[in-house]
Amino acid sequence: MGCVSTAAHVRGSQVLGIIPIALAEGNFIGKTVGEELQVPTMQDRISKILENSDAFISLPGGIGTLEEIFQIASWAQLNIHHKPIGMLNVDGFFNKLLSFPDQTEEENFIPHSTRQIFISASTTKEMIDKLEDFVHKPDPIPAQIDWSKGNSNKKRKMDLSLHL
Repeated sequence: MGCVSTAAHVRGSQVLGIIPIALAEGNFIGKTVGEELQVPTMQDRISKILENSDAFISLPGGIGTLEEIFQIASWAQLNIHHKPIGMLNVDGFFNKLLSFPDQTEEENFIPHSTRQIFISASTTKEMIDKLEDFVHKPDPIPAQIDWSKGNSNKKRKMDLSLHL
């Protein structure tokens, strides 16, 4: 993250680093370039990232990267946001990961609209083009959920029939 944010900052882009206080105080990540926003928890971090982003681009990374990809994708499936999610598939890094949503669609665990949440490109130009062309196509059932009401106690009646 540091190399990307530094390169963007040096070239005049706005950079916002969102970091949990425990990581900032422990000096685990080094100096943030640009603006830094410290938040109490990792969950607050992902919420602030969602709030402050127009799109998401994952670079090759570890378990934290995977967690964030699937959390943001899950929120897109639930219609919490309509932002594109891209994986910069450098040297095929995400090939095996991208086969997982393909398999879950083939086996009818997710609809095609959910599979379309994941955008993959091998170059930055291709990624930007795909992100700009992205159109959110919500799954019809989660699209019925009204997230604007916060933690409402009102029960929603949804058709959860099992069709075999």
